[in-house]
Amino acid sequence: MENCVSINLRRNQIVIKIAEDSEQWRIVKALTKKLPELKKLYKDDKTPIKIIGKVLKNKEIDEIQELIKDNIDVDVEFDMPKSLGLSSITRTFKQEIAVSDTKFHKGSLRSGQKIETEGSLVVLGDVNSGAEIIASDNIVVLGSLRGLAHAGAKGNEKAIIAAGNLDAVQIRIANILREIDRDEEPMHRQAYVYVDSGKIVIE
Repeated sequence: MENCVSINLRRNQIVIKIAEDSEQWRIVKALTKKLPELKKLYKDDKTPIKIIGKVLKNKEIDEIQELIKDNIDVDVEFDMPKSLGLSSITRTFKQEIAVSDTKFHKGSLRSGQKIETEGSLVVLGDVNSGAEIIASDNIVVLGSLRGLAHAGAKGNEKAIIAAGNLDAVQIRIANILREIDRDEEPMHRQAYVYVDSGKIVIE
């Protein structure tokens, strides 16, 4: 079952494909064996790694990411469904969200990157762990939100956060903070986040 993990070098990234019917312990075992091969692909270049195939649980993602990062200093991205979906977009507009100036950011944010903007922010990509996005109004992430998002940063409790996948450890609207326990809660697909009665609600 070592074939449960395959590595392919593409122009701008290394793609690791995980077979959909693989068990986690087999994935870890196969990946550990392939790490020397993976290391050889790295010289001075820090080509990002994208992991595709099987849809993984949060604990599985953490274990695989830690295994790679312990051996190679590289950004690891897990490819998940990117679309917010019509139902989430419709629900967003039904909430009568105030319209504001909107900044669009094309591409994903890596760890250490930060965007701060007046008005609303739309990210056409992922916000990875260690990245930070702050807006005085609404935040929409079309990909996965794993980093820190702070909407309504100047006290606007009517601001919302929407994401194709919500996989962050904490989110903030105005001065209200919500911690998300990755072990307790599953990844929120097509998440819609707002404040109700002084608390952050995730749908």
